[in-house]
Amino acid sequence: MAPRRRARIRARFPKFDAVFGQTAHARLVAPTVRPPFAHDVARHCAAGLAVLPTLALPAFAAAEDTAVTVGSLYSHEIMLTALLTGVLTVAVASAVGMMRVRTRQEREIDRLKAENRDIRALADRAEGLLDAEDQLVVVWSGPEEPPVIVGSLDPTAGAPKARGTFLAFGSWLSRESASDLDHRIAALRERGTPFAIELATTSHTYIEAIGRIGGGRPFVRFRDLSAERIAFADLKERHQHLVGEVQTIRAMLEAAPMPVWLRDASGKITWVNPAYAQAVEAPDPDAAAVRGLELLDRAATDAVARLRIQAPAVHARLPLVAAGQRRVFDVVDVAGRDGSAGIATDISDLERIQAELRRTIDFHARTLDQLATAVAIFGADKRLEFYNAAYRGLWNLDTAFLDGRPEDSRILDQLRAARKLPEQADFRLWKKEMLAAYQSLEAREHWWHLPDGQTLRVIANPHPQGGVTYVYENVTERLELEKRHNALVRVQGETLDHLNEAVAVFGSDGRLRLWNPPFVQFWALEENRLAARPHISEVIGDCSRLHDHAQSWLEVKLAVTGLADNRTRLVGRMDRRDGLTLEYAAVPLPDGATMVTFTNVTDSVNVERALMEKNDALEEADRIKTDFVGLVSYELRSPLTNIIGFAHLLADNKTGPLNDKQRDYAGHIMTSSQALMIIVDDILDLATIDAGIMKLDLVETDVAAAVSGAVEGVRDRLDAASIRLATRIAPDVGSFVADQKRVRQILFNLLSNAIRFSPEGGEVRVSAVRDGDDLVLSVEDDGIGIPADQLRTVFDRFHARRQGPNRGGAGLGLSIVKSFVELHGGSIAIHSAEGHGTAVTCRFPGSRHLDDSAVAPTAAE
Repeated sequence: MAPRRRARIRARFPKFDAVFGQTAHARLVAPTVRPPFAHDVARHCAAGLAVLPTLALPAFAAAEDTAVTVGSLYSHEIMLTALLTGVLTVAVASAVGMMRVRTRQEREIDRLKAENRDIRALADRAEGLLDAEDQLVVVWSGPEEPPVIVGSLDPTAGAPKARGTFLAFGSWLSRESASDLDHRIAALRERGTPFAIELATTSHTYIEAIGRIGGGRPFVRFRDLSAERIAFADLKERHQHLVGEVQTIRAMLEAAPMPVWLRDASGKITWVNPAYAQAVEAPDPDAAAVRGLELLDRAATDAVARLRIQAPAVHARLPLVAAGQRRVFDVVDVAGRDGSAGIATDISDLERIQAELRRTIDFHARTLDQLATAVAIFGADKRLEFYNAAYRGLWNLDTAFLDGRPEDSRILDQLRAARKLPEQADFRLWKKEMLAAYQSLEAREHWWHLPDGQTLRVIANPHPQGGVTYVYENVTERLELEKRHNALVRVQGETLDHLNEAVAVFGSDGRLRLWNPPFVQFWALEENRLAARPHISEVIGDCSRLHDHAQSWLEVKLAVTGLADNRTRLVGRMDRRDGLTLEYAAVPLPDGATMVTFTNVTDSVNVERALMEKNDALEEADRIKTDFVGLVSYELRSPLTNIIGFAHLLADNKTGPLNDKQRDYAGHIMTSSQALMIIVDDILDLATIDAGIMKLDLVETDVAAAVSGAVEGVRDRLDAASIRLATRIAPDVGSFVADQKRVRQILFNLLSNAIRFSPEGGEVRVSAVRDGDDLVLSVEDDGIGIPADQLRTVFDRFHARRQGPNRGGAGLGLSIVKSFVELHGGSIAIHSAEGHGTAVTCRFPGSRHLDDSAVAPTAAE
């Protein structure tokens, strides 16, 4: 028997050596072929003959020392024959003994052969059984000895046939199974720890591995799982997977904010989530399930039962009471074999948002309908979904046709048939390009020049969800205005180029934007340098070559850069080194730019110096200026009156309803126009006074009524600034002869001035007292006061105070007050200290009569 076969037998039968013992082992390894009997007899005879010379040598050696005789020789021959006979006898006896021993050995060999056949048959049956069960056994004999592998596995099991590759478990088992098997085999060999596990192969099959200790040797039996075991393993894995899914779903339902419940076949609640417990106001889900608290009321339960007759899955929107509040839920209740399950989603906020969205859409539709710009919205199916009144009026299309949701292509065809679209050489290609907006991702802009002379700017804005919104902006008037503007710009440029004065316009950034040829000639500048738009500092540096008076240039620079305290008109004179005298002016423009002009007044200065004594010329010039101001005031008053009137008409709903923004704009127009009208009236009054044609309408004027009327005119300003008004009318003040309108105007201007420069929450005081026969009216405030250096100029025209956060008016209020008081023959005085308020006192004489002419004296008078 081969050593490998014996090892396999020992591996399969651990008690093999204990049963048969070492003798049996020796018998198994004894030779099965022995020499024939004749050979044994010859071998023994040869041994006896080999002994004969040894016995005869001493006899021959003794005969050499004596004489050799015939008798002695005969004696020796007899001795030799006897010796030979004895040897033969011994040899025969030995052969007979050997024959008897051999006979016994043959009988023992025959017995051992029989036992060997039985053991071999037993081993073959054991190996056959192992092979029949489709299993493989790995046995370890010692730490250093390689394991013995017996049996085999079916090729479909996923295990390799090669024995060496089989022991490399990581090559055909999954990583987790190979690692687990290695650890368990190590524990089996070191500590004898048995195991039984299922292993997954890389071929997605399963193998059972059982590790045990038998006969003092560790072994592992590998067996391919049967179809039932594979099914069991698959069911086990699916069971674990389903259990994990159920646990995950339950964890999700427990964390879900929607109430969820389960019922058994009888309709009893068996499980709820925390959101359900919160909805039914239970302390926890178990308490809600045990107490059977219902979220669905009787009406909802009946509704679900009626719907379940039609289908096992019920979808219903039901009003329910949750956590003490009545809300709307989307309820889904599904019936199964062993019960039912339900979930309720709170959609109260969704319904509110949807309602708000519908209102917003309606509002937007109404808003778009009020726009003058035509708007049309097409859906993803290229059909008209919305249009406003401007769209219908622009194309003059039938309302019934538009309400039928026509396609975009059909509308274009109808507009083309009516010759309302731009003329195209290839209309099909043009229409295809227009309809390509539905596949575009960005807005497209087109300009349509219509046959009737209109120009439309068409914007096609695609929707992210499909569809296009068309905006048709009529830019005919804008293009016309741009054309006019460009013409005006050209006229302006030509005008500036042909002026005698040097003109330069600097932007809000202080860089040169515009200049005319006289500016280059006056200061001997280079056109190329000016074309680079130099800064005012660079221009001043070039001009300083002819005039280096630092103070004058600093004033110009501050006026251009806006670093001065206020942007006012700057006027000055320069005497250049070359003998020319220039008058310069820095005029702030509305857009933040500044226009600087230089006029050559050398001849005028010479004439002025020569005619310095001629005061009449100066007075005449002043009168011309006054006439000009009066003329301008009259020219402004007429359009202002129209603006105010039309603003009132717009604000009146009789002309048509306005939206909030339009009504706000109309209010701003009226407010600004009225403020401008006041300024124009003030200028007109001053011009009238200066011209000497102002006439007072003298009547008996009640002082208290005049004060009350002026206070009523500033009541809104007092309330807006939270300023208190204190009036002190002496009981004996009575009335006096004066122009009632002008007195109220005097008090109104003084109160407005006091309010403007009073802090919020301050106080303004008005008093009227008698000083002898004179009437004294005074207005006091606790405002910021007037600096001492400005007290001398407060009554000058167009002197506007700007102190702190308060911005002065046009600078005409105190000047008009002074003029009106003096027209009444009175006087005005002002007392103020910076930070301690201001007091203005007007004194009116009491000796006037109703029949006085009351004509204002002229300036000459």
